[in-house]
Formats: sequence, C-alpha cells, structure tokens
Amino acid sequence: MLVEVLRIGQRLVRDDRTTTHAALVARAFGASRILMDDVAPDIRETISAVNGTWGGSFEVEIIEGWRRVLAQKRRDGFAVAHLTMYGEPVEEIQGRIASEERVLAVVGAGKVPRGVYDSADYNVAVGSQPHSEVAALAVFLDRIQGGAQFRAGFAGARSRIIPSGTGKRVVGGPGRPT
Repeated sequence: MLVEVLRIGQRLVRDDRTTTHAALVARAFGASRILMDDVAPDIRETISAVNGTWGGSFEVEIIEGWRRVLAQKRRDGFAVAHLTMYGEPVEEIQGRIASEERVLAVVGAGKVPRGVYDSADYNVAVGSQPHSEVAALAVFLDRIQGGAQFRAGFAGARSRIIPSGTGKRVVGGPGRPT
C-alpha cells in the first residue's frame, strides 16, 4: 500500500514543532511523503537529516493550495482518508481502507475547511475526544498497515536501534560500530 499524508494549515508559533512531529510520525509509521502548506521550508532539511541517519527516502513536499493537490491525488487513484473526531470510528472502517492500493491521509492543523469533509472517501475518527493530529495520524497509519511498517526496515540506515528489554542499544552512526 502506498500512503501519503496531506497536512493542511499551520497555527502560528506552536506549530513548527508539531509540523515536524507530524512529518516524523508519517515517516516512521510508513508513509512515503508528506505534503504541507504554510510551513517553514527548513523542515525539508530536518527530515533529510533524519533519512540520512536512520534510512529511508521519505519526502517533504511544500505545496500551495491543498484543493489542487487533493484533486490531483484523487485523479491519481488515491483514496482520501480525512482524520477527524467527527468521522466513522477507525476500528469500523480500517479494513476497507487497508484494502485500498493508495491512501492519502489528510490531517488539519486547525479548523478544517468543509471541502475536505465533502471530498474525502473516508472521514475517520480516531477517538471522539479532542487530541493531537499527530496522535491521530500515528494510530491511523498503524491500524491500516497492521504493524507491517515496523517490520519493513529503512534502506540505507547508518544507525539502527536493537530492541532491548533494558537499556539502549544503537548500532552505526558517528562513533558507533555497525
């Protein structure tokens, strides 16, 4: 399954960090790209540095106009899954979404325009209480991929974590054996 993420909007001041977290979660949880508007362009360098150390080819694309991008992704065969508190419970529709070949997960930073709800194939509720779009994205990506994204690994990683019940084990990277 090919998964991309479209993040719409950014609240001033607090959202530089939240935007970075949304990109990191999208990357770590198996998406191939995040498309964002209204963001600082240096997020590309941040994610590129993470890819360089931890592997993978996750992309950050800065866009102008989410409507145009959403329409293009639909033409490209993506099913649009809008993550919202007001949708159908993720546990009830995750199987249908998981059967899609291409999924565009849409998360908003603030109030999401009505057009997103109307154009989505799925309006997906990850819980019915206010919470972070980053949390919703992580749960959604895990549910639709069934954990497979964690077993795949990241090509080209210079550093990787060795699972351990106690302590931290990291191999590779500067000053570390591979």
